[in-house]
Amino acid sequence: MRPSACPGLWRIVQALDGGICRIKLAGGALTAAQAEAVAAAAERYAGGEIEVTNRGNLQIRGIGGDHAGLIEGLLAAGLGPREAAGDDVRNLMLSPVAGLDRQMLFDTRPLAQQVLQSLETTPRFHQLSAKFAVQLDGGEALAMLEHPHDLWLSPLKLDGELWLAFGLAGCPAQDAPLGAVPLTRGHEMVLAVLERFLDLARPEQMRMRQLLSEHTPEAFVAGLAVPMRADAAVCQWRRPLATAAYLGVYPQLQHGLSAVGSAAPLGRLNPTMLRGAARLAREQGDGSLRMTPWQGVLLPSIAQRQAEVVSDGLARLGLLVSVNQPLARLVACTGCAGCAKGQAETKGDARLLATMLAPGAPASVHLSGCLRSCAMAHVAPATLLAQSPGHYDLYLRDATEPGFGRLRARNLTLKEAGALLDAGSRSTLDD
Repeated sequence: MRPSACPGLWRIVQALDGGICRIKLAGGALTAAQAEAVAAAAERYAGGEIEVTNRGNLQIRGIGGDHAGLIEGLLAAGLGPREAAGDDVRNLMLSPVAGLDRQMLFDTRPLAQQVLQSLETTPRFHQLSAKFAVQLDGGEALAMLEHPHDLWLSPLKLDGELWLAFGLAGCPAQDAPLGAVPLTRGHEMVLAVLERFLDLARPEQMRMRQLLSEHTPEAFVAGLAVPMRADAAVCQWRRPLATAAYLGVYPQLQHGLSAVGSAAPLGRLNPTMLRGAARLAREQGDGSLRMTPWQGVLLPSIAQRQAEVVSDGLARLGLLVSVNQPLARLVACTGCAGCAKGQAETKGDARLLATMLAPGAPASVHLSGCLRSCAMAHVAPATLLAQSPGHYDLYLRDATEPGFGRLRARNLTLKEAGALLDAGSRSTLDD
């Protein structure tokens, strides 16, 4: 087993503000009844703090001493497997509009279900780290393509047939494929990659990038006993960039229906917000919700004539529904209020910073309490890295620089950071 400090449904990890339980959702989806169960658990067993993670999962924070009661309540709602090891490895990210997107090349959900079933029930895969993650992309216009994954798969057409391009320790937005397999062999391909990783990796090598520091990607792929193509048509292909906005009304493939997207302010919900979203899903949609990798809540299958009504309802609950709202483009980790490693109270500072920025500007800004960057899996256009309470170093994203990018200024107050961000051009921050 590869040890991990990551929370799970069964593994409640202690933080400064209490225990953390992470509920790993299948493709970010849950029913209205399950959402209500999460809200009830957060009230009964914790302080009522619920987080949407950057991989479309949910976390309950501030959990007290009754861990068994919390876990049993979530299991009874069908929010995880009855075996702890099978829960740890359920790290599979889909588009929040899988099966609904007009531009998708295939519905990823059936294949995702096969993969999740294998992860949950295959004892050998329980040796994987709780951080080991897979992305299955269906070609959707609304998709998070920048998050690095240990294995990613994305569809392309070759000679009129659908294939899955794949890459290791990267993401579809930035990396060239190493090869492609027919869509019908996608499940086989995922299992082969997992088996080969476990064959080669030492226990301390928890992620694919660590293994590839000793084995070349080409050598890794050469040991996969799955028929594949790795010619120029595959290796020179690039995944078209996603273009859709994740906030507001999003027309679905299904005639007359739309999905309505919102974001939790700084990634946090309270039970009233989650219950309210569940009620809207039940009354206006198909009774389901989808958590998004932008730390949001999406309600699918809303009649188009009711979409704006639902969006207004989400806004009344306190969710963000427009990029013009001050907090819509700010991301912040837990900060020193809940994490011993945090150097500043990032959530409060983000709310204060939002009042200093001009409407609609700047581009996404990430406030990180330490170097671990827990709140964001990819590099933001601008990052404020805490140095002490109320003071941050400012970095701007730069593909030629490691980590957060190019250091722009050190030890800024929030007022100074706000002024610099406002002064920066949109083109500089948005590229």
